[in-house]
Amino acid sequence: MDMPAEERLGLDVKRAEQRLMAAKHIAVKAAGLTVPQYAALLVLAANPGISAAALARECLVTPQAMTVVLKNLLEHGLIERGPHQWHRTMLETHLTDAGREALRTADAAAVVIERRIADAFTPDERDTFRDLLARFTQAI
Repeated sequence: MDMPAEERLGLDVKRAEQRLMAAKHIAVKAAGLTVPQYAALLVLAANPGISAAALARECLVTPQAMTVVLKNLLEHGLIERGPHQWHRTMLETHLTDAGREALRTADAAAVVIERRIADAFTPDERDTFRDLLARFTQAI
């Protein structure tokens, strides 16, 4: 083996991601959402009318995965979709009142996790951490 497991930073990043996703899964479940659904609602709240393709890019999932997420959100009445005002072939997606409420509930729980993470570092350490993650990503 050319590189021992304890030297592989990718494993550390994967472990951290798995812990984060597991904690967020539990947090957003109380709102009746999955993590991908929560992410989609969060992006939709900031970008009303966004296309499904753009939403998939923002949520870092494939368009096919986003189609499933949107179908489930639509079935639960959390979003509504309709033709774009000028581009009739493009569907706009918007949160419903129920979607905004589910997002508020889920986000309150998710923010607790994010605050716990942020509180583990000083502001300078958070900046350094982001810089290091950017370098990690760039190195890939």
